[in-house]
This record gives sequence, structure tokens and C-alpha cells, in this order.
Amino acid sequence: MFHSSYIEISRTALQNNINFIRNEIGPQVRLSSVVKGNAYGHGIEQFASLAQECGVDHFSVFSADEALRLHQSLPRPATTLIMGYIDDPELEWAIQNDIEFFIFEPDRLTKAAEVARKLGKKAKIHLELETGMNRTGFDKATLAQASKLLDDKKEDVELIAICTHFAGAESFQNHERILTQQQNFQDLLKQLINSGHTPNQLHSACSAAMISYPETHMDMVRIGIMQYGFWPSPETYSHYFSQHSLKKDPLRRLINWKSRIMSLKSISKGEYVGYGSSYQTPRDMTLAIIPVGYGWGYSRSLSNQGKVLIKGVRTAVVGIVNMNVMMVDVTDIPGVQKDDEVVLLGSQGDESITVASFAELSTQLNYELLTRLPSNIPRLVID
Repeated sequence: MFHSSYIEISRTALQNNINFIRNEIGPQVRLSSVVKGNAYGHGIEQFASLAQECGVDHFSVFSADEALRLHQSLPRPATTLIMGYIDDPELEWAIQNDIEFFIFEPDRLTKAAEVARKLGKKAKIHLELETGMNRTGFDKATLAQASKLLDDKKEDVELIAICTHFAGAESFQNHERILTQQQNFQDLLKQLINSGHTPNQLHSACSAAMISYPETHMDMVRIGIMQYGFWPSPETYSHYFSQHSLKKDPLRRLINWKSRIMSLKSISKGEYVGYGSSYQTPRDMTLAIIPVGYGWGYSRSLSNQGKVLIKGVRTAVVGIVNMNVMMVDVTDIPGVQKDDEVVLLGSQGDESITVASFAELSTQLNYELLTRLPSNIPRLVID
């Protein structure tokens, strides 16, 4: 293998998580697998084909380039939804290939209809409503304009769905705001329906809303972080367990990130390790040099704080994490050798390194750490 680390993706863990999500939403609600951010660091190409094996037939991405990668990697046709960025030149490709996309401003709706007319094929759109996130979407002031455009362009545009996005359903400090958004959505939806626009589908729920606000399931849920085996927040996790008698986490992590020991080095007591003087050896030590650093997604903020697994033993990162390497203390690990496996994220023996443990040490969210894993690290599917 020509890379200094690699990522394993577990098929059985994903099937477990998909089964859990489907059990939560019931048979009448569609599951859209959110694969933006390179499938939350898991790799769009590897993850999407695996998800399709697990019965997923609807995928949501942020941008047209992600949609193209998805389109090229899926072994069988599936519905693809672009929730964010799609430039005018990309509209033709999207419409031609039956890619659905969010519409959240009048000029995009006008342009989509124009391109659709040129192709002789309807644009399949999801009209996004601004309910309180204050990011994108039609609000009360602009909805009448959207409604008129839908009337004027009805020969060229198919209104597949009406949707919105919640502003922080993973935190209960946003509870009142989420309830207000739900009410705003219903008010704007009523306005649209009264003007003659009834969609096939309504959707609003992300992973956190699916768990904490089941009334938001509607016709479809857009699930990102939970399908990968992570809870959106400790609050969401606690809320779920307060409603159930389970003692064990029903989700399983898909990802294991591994490397190998590149070199071993003996250091005398009192020596400084790596750049600067942030770490001075308290005793004679043996260090393992690992060929992964912040250039490969292992945060520099984990300097002198991070942990890795070697021979089933949790051991510490010492000194500053470099761009391409880091040093770990293996003094007390018997029989350690060059080329021994190093687990940066995941399990080895009875121990595990979780994304949550990274987040506690580096102040990164699950989402941030995962999506910052470089796309050129090989992803391998395992059972």
C-alpha cells in the first residue's frame, strides 16, 4: 500500500445502523442518506455503494460535484438530492440526469425553469422554506414570489417536496427555537397549499430531530451522522436513553483509522521531543514515530494530548504533532516493533479510541474531525 494510513469501513456496522434508523422512523417514512463532506469522511464512493447494498435508495449531498461523484460510483440508480450549491452551468447536467435539488431563491427557480425548457425535461425541485435558521430558503416575504413563479413555470418545474432545516436540534437550549420553526413551517406550507401548490413530499428532520422531535419525521428524514454510528450530541444520546430501557448503545461505528510504526527511537531522560520544548522526557523512553500528522487529518491540537492504540494498549502522543508525523510513547509496551499496527481511531483488542475522545481533547465536533479526514486516505470495506 502506497499510503501512510488507511481507513476501514464496516459493512455489518452500517447495516446495523440502517436497521436502527428504519425502526425509529417506521415503514412509511423514506430514509435519505446524507453523504455530504465526503460521506462525513467515510468516502462517498465507498460508502454510497455500501449503503445501497444495505437497502438505501435515496442520497442527499451538498453540491453538484458531490452529486457527480455519487452518480458515478453507485452500481444501481438511486434518487440524488442536492441540498446546497449548484451553479448555473451544472443545472443542465442535474436536470438531464434526474438529479433533484433545493430551490431557495427566485433566480435559481427562474434559471432552473429556463434550462428545463431548453432540455424539454422538467426540473425536479425541493422548495426550501426559511423557518428560523436564517441561512437559505423562502420566508413569508418572498414566498408569494415563489408561488407565482411556480405558477408561471409549471410546464418546466415539478415540485417534488417542500422542506426546511432546523437550527440546532441536537441541543435542548434550542428547544423553543425548534418548536417555533415547526410552527413557521406549517404556516408557510399552508400558504403554499392555499395558493395551489401541494408537494408529493415534506421533509425537515436531520439525525437529531429524528430522535428528539419524532413529529418532524413527515415523509422523509435526512440522516447524516447517525448512519455512521455517532450521536449528534451527548444530549441527543441522553434523551434517547431516557425514553428506552436499553443499556447498550444501539449504534455501531463504521470507521477504523489505522497506520503503522515507521521507526522506533530511544531517548534519554531530560531530552526534548520534536519541535520546540513542549515535551521533555521524564525518564529514559522509547518513542514510536507514526507517519501521520495534521496534514493527514490528525489535529495539531492533539499534541501532548492524543492517544493511539498499539498492541491493544492505549498510549500517549508526546510532543507537537507535525505535518506528516507524530511521536508516541511505547516505553511500557512489551515487544513493540517497527511496522506494528497503530489504531488512530477505532478498536484494537479490548480498547477503543472514539471520535468523542478526540473532540474532548481538541474541541472539535464529531462532524468536524470526520470531515477533515483527507479524501486521498484509502478507504477499505470490511465485514
